[in-house]
Amino acid sequence: MSAPMSASRFLEALRAEGLTVVQVGDWSTHNRNSKGPWGPVHGVMIHHTVTSGTANTVRICRDGYESLPGPLCHGVIAKDGTVHLVGFGRANHAGLGDADVLRAVVAEQGLPADDDATTDGNRYFYGFECENLGDGKDPWPKVQLEAVAKAAAAVCRVHGWSHRSVIGHLEWQPGKIDPKGFTMASMRERVAEVLR
Repeated sequence: MSAPMSASRFLEALRAEGLTVVQVGDWSTHNRNSKGPWGPVHGVMIHHTVTSGTANTVRICRDGYESLPGPLCHGVIAKDGTVHLVGFGRANHAGLGDADVLRAVVAEQGLPADDDATTDGNRYFYGFECENLGDGKDPWPKVQLEAVAKAAAAVCRVHGWSHRSVIGHLEWQPGKIDPKGFTMASMRERVAEVLR
């Protein structure tokens, strides 16, 4: 089990992987901790945003919606590979998911099918939202995919996790399709390469 790293360590870890990082407002204290605990943390979850335009995407992920308050993740990964930090602590990104998947992530084993939604993922996962329409047509620039891998690897490196601690939202919660446009198997290979 791992306690969440500090916000300053998170920023430092991302920069150490060579990422360009933008700090948005009071990101380091912007969270949903009042709604429940954050931690122990066990992995990194990747999403797509179903939005276009970096400024709009960052605003939505920071502020959320009336029905789902922000932050909606910890970092937004833009098309150009820039990571915009919008929150740190508990964030509304993972929702309820499969306890068997969580056990597999903790054990760093292959993932079972996500056929249940009873476990609070917002407590256990760091989350990165990636700017993409999620329609299978919107392209994923190489620089963005590289940034996703580096951001996930940065978190894994701090906690001593392998690439198996990185999952997609679609692997956690039944009915979710994100991220769409690349496979999580290919992303985990990228993360493994960064961690070598």
